[in-house]
Amino acid sequence: MNGQWYDAEAGPLVRPYAMTGGRTKPGPHGVRFDLIALVVVDPAAGGTGEEALLGPEHRALLGRCRDETQSVAELAADADLPVGVVRVLLGDLLEAGHVKVSRPVPPARLPEMRILREVIEGLRAL
Repeated sequence: MNGQWYDAEAGPLVRPYAMTGGRTKPGPHGVRFDLIALVVVDPAAGGTGEEALLGPEHRALLGRCRDETQSVAELAADADLPVGVVRVLLGDLLEAGHVKVSRPVPPARLPEMRILREVIEGLRAL
């Protein structure tokens, strides 16, 4: 029996709770990442020396959002990890200063539909 005892169909060898150290909430401040929150690598963050101390899942998430901004949902889908696990890992990265997160605008802060229509009508009148 020379082959490996596992294959790609077996799924990950490390269970999700092991990736997060048994934690279910991101960071000590209880930060909650919306599915549409946008994550980007902080250019002011430390170099690859600090990244070498991170776990493989943390480094994989950093690699995915290094080139372009990614939503939490996209990161979870691309990494093939549960959203809860990705939220905890992102909390670690945020706390360490490796990433920046922009939260979506709450609906209460969006302009009213009436104002938007007036702007469109004004632009058409130009």
